[in-house]
Amino acid sequence: MSFAFPRRIVVALSLASLFAPAAHAGDVTFEIKNSHPNAMRVELYSQDRDYVWPGDGKDFYLDDGETKQLPISCEEGESICYGAWVDGDEATYWGVGPNNKEKCDDCCYTCSGGETEEIDLVE
Repeated sequence: MSFAFPRRIVVALSLASLFAPAAHAGDVTFEIKNSHPNAMRVELYSQDRDYVWPGDGKDFYLDDGETKQLPISCEEGESICYGAWVDGDEATYWGVGPNNKEKCDDCCYTCSGGETEEIDLVE
């Protein structure tokens, strides 16, 4: 009996495992409504690692009255908090505010797939 065929299968499976994707990251969509009379800026901050969405010095922009869905990819189980502030006025903020500097009671969500309830940021 030849061992060539079983050996090829083992080699093929080993190679496949090397190229398989890493553990699947979670995806979550934040749904945020701006009920403030002014435009606002929003960022999402990981509480478990040094990471910000959208990142690269950018933020999400919401006109007054606008609702946006902000889909992100995150690590399964990661805690993510939103920070929002009036465009041009960082003293008027919601959640953890600009640069993740404030504390909040109910502005964080766990990355576990799906979508948040609508987060209505009011005056």
